[in-house]
Amino acid sequence: MKELFLLDPDVVFLNHGSFGACPRPVFEAYQRYQLELERRPVELLTRRYHQLLDSARARLAAYLGADPEGLVVVPNATAGVNMVARSLRLEPGDEVLATDREYGAVDIVWRFVCERTGATYVRTRPELLWDTITERTRVISVSHVSSPTGEILPVEDICRRAREGGILTLVDGAHAPGQLALDLDAIGADAYTGNCHKWLCAPKGAGFLWVGPSLRDVVEPLIVSWDWERETAFAARHGWQGTRDPAAFLAVPDAIDFQAEHDWEAVRRRCHALAARAQHGVAELVGVEPPAGPFAQMCSAELPPCDPKEVQRRLLEEHRIEVPCRAWEGRPLIRVSCQAYNDADDVERLLEALPSVLR
Repeated sequence: MKELFLLDPDVVFLNHGSFGACPRPVFEAYQRYQLELERRPVELLTRRYHQLLDSARARLAAYLGADPEGLVVVPNATAGVNMVARSLRLEPGDEVLATDREYGAVDIVWRFVCERTGATYVRTRPELLWDTITERTRVISVSHVSSPTGEILPVEDICRRAREGGILTLVDGAHAPGQLALDLDAIGADAYTGNCHKWLCAPKGAGFLWVGPSLRDVVEPLIVSWDWERETAFAARHGWQGTRDPAAFLAVPDAIDFQAEHDWEAVRRRCHALAARAQHGVAELVGVEPPAGPFAQMCSAELPPCDPKEVQRRLLEEHRIEVPCRAWEGRPLIRVSCQAYNDADDVERLLEALPSVLR
């Protein structure tokens, strides 16, 4: 599988979770759309755009187990969070509740919105979520897969209990599509946003926002353009967002096909085993118990007291290993992401390099 990806062969890449990596066949499909855009821009953008977009949306919706009428194209999950958060009519005293496992940019979005509306942004540990809810809780914002830790959170249960309490839910699924088998209808979120460029291995700039019927009259586009006035259906009103390169999203069906052709269920199982080996190996090296939370292809492990950014720098410069290390909640963590191009040798190189770097 290494030969099917464009990554630098001289670097052990254990950081798929940051920006993903696109396989050659998918990247070639992406480039074909870009070439068509440059050769016949009016033909693609004026005559074929909506048909191509609707076809790609339909394929992605079927893959996600979602109603295509609620699915709109965004460049990334952060854009999807912004669309929902900035569309809600929060009032002074309202509360937005999230866990302490959220992506930093999502925290910033909610602080931005709450500062301007008088609402309060509340963070808590996942196990304390229901103890933290008050009569002023209006929204629960939660990651499906935590970016800092790789932990899979019980979003279906959270969405069900929130719905019973009349609380809106927004799920940040940035790391879910391609890493987890998804059924958005079963999850039952009011809104779910995700990336296709990470674990689904589509080109950079391909993301989505799915909005349930309860919010389709509420969520506004970040960019208002022609379709907003001339269309009536939710997804159609968000279709045209001005002149831009749609090639990344149009190549999403090619990414879906690529994974189907390469038995991605087996790939996921193999990569989970690699990640588990890395997590347990680091924990054994440090002398701590590995985290207990469930994970798929991405996990974290605690490092001993250190400067995590220096550890990351030395792993790359001295050992040619690309893996993120950062401080999280006052603890230094290493986060290992394993994808189809990784093998056992990659993990063992990390475990062999860490002792000297940590010393």
